[in-house]
Amino acid sequence: MMNKILITALFIFIPLFLKFPAFRLAESYVAIRLEDFLILFSVLFFSVQIFKNYKFVLSKPTAKAILLYLLIGVASVVSAIFVTESAATGTAVLHWLRRVEYFSLFFVGLIYLKNSVDEDNFGYFIKLLLLTNFFIFIYGFGQRYLEFPVITTQNEEYSKGVALRWVPGAHINSTFAGHYDLASYLVLTIPIFIGLFFVLTDKLSKIILGLSIAAGFWLLAVAVSRISIVAFIVASVITLFLLKKYKAILLVVAVSVVFFGFSPDLQVRYKRIIDVAKQKISSVVVVKAQEGGNVNEDRSTSIRLNVEWPRAIRAFTKNPILGTGYSSITLATDNDYLRALGETGILGLSAFLFIFYTIYQKFKDRLKFDASMKSVFTAGFIGSTIGILIIAIFIDIFEASKFASMYWLFAGLIISDNG
Repeated sequence: MMNKILITALFIFIPLFLKFPAFRLAESYVAIRLEDFLILFSVLFFSVQIFKNYKFVLSKPTAKAILLYLLIGVASVVSAIFVTESAATGTAVLHWLRRVEYFSLFFVGLIYLKNSVDEDNFGYFIKLLLLTNFFIFIYGFGQRYLEFPVITTQNEEYSKGVALRWVPGAHINSTFAGHYDLASYLVLTIPIFIGLFFVLTDKLSKIILGLSIAAGFWLLAVAVSRISIVAFIVASVITLFLLKKYKAILLVVAVSVVFFGFSPDLQVRYKRIIDVAKQKISSVVVVKAQEGGNVNEDRSTSIRLNVEWPRAIRAFTKNPILGTGYSSITLATDNDYLRALGETGILGLSAFLFIFYTIYQKFKDRLKFDASMKSVFTAGFIGSTIGILIIAIFIDIFEASKFASMYWLFAGLIISDNG
């Protein structure tokens, strides 16, 4: 019974609890929050079962790949402290422990289904997601129209728990630390609802799922994350393809293009990319410099290309094998692959990618899905994983606590052969 209570608490509390700090750590604006205590308690509670079933755990290639990545992370931290002297001891260790925290929920999910006696685990999980996403929508709606407080960790001052208010032109992040985190969580969950909508036949279920999908579309639009829109469409298409709902693919793509195409905020952001691309092309074609003209710039793209990505590459060149250590290239790189490369070198990046390779290996020969809740949940997770890997090209999404915690919990649940 306690197993189910804790898994329920994780499903609800992690996405919904606002990022208020419980207390802050010295020399860092990273804070310990109540969700960290819930995760710690859950991991400690399940650890007895994990150790008792260690043969089962180690029989999973994904579990071994995660442990390998964390071990390389230790080597990277040691190298950064004593060899390259590129990271402060406390901060580097803290960043490594943060990754341990996220990955620990993979083992919680894995062992939960191993020991569960419930017959409809995934039906229960989906009900929890529907309930949770409903409150995420309500809070996001409240931020936009009812002045609900916005709690974000996107800079040092805000991370102290400062309550803000939404202003016109700003993004909506609902209960998450930022709009990218919210959008990525929706990419993880909404394709599951879309798959169920086209699999289930009873009208009440379709109505509930339809409302949840519509709420998800609205949240994606007001989060205004361009790459997440692309990832969402990709994830939904793959989910429906795996479920063999081929006609539904055309409908979902058409609705997505129309719905997101009419979002004024998204129109502005996509137009900015097009304008920048046109200017880049014209600057190559026109030899004579045009001084004094207006320069189009997409700020987020400029920061990535001119600051963050080159910084990660420079870190990699200092120590190609193990990188310069966690935290050595600041809190943001806006590319999870370059971040892994810069912080943990070629070994760390290879181990990180190997985790996803083991997930691919798990399902490459088992892509036969029926109308069961587990099949739809799994198809949605596979589609979403591909979408998330696209997002990771532009966002450090696997370092976002709410998203990463839920993603690895989901991964543990579907990797388990039981349930």
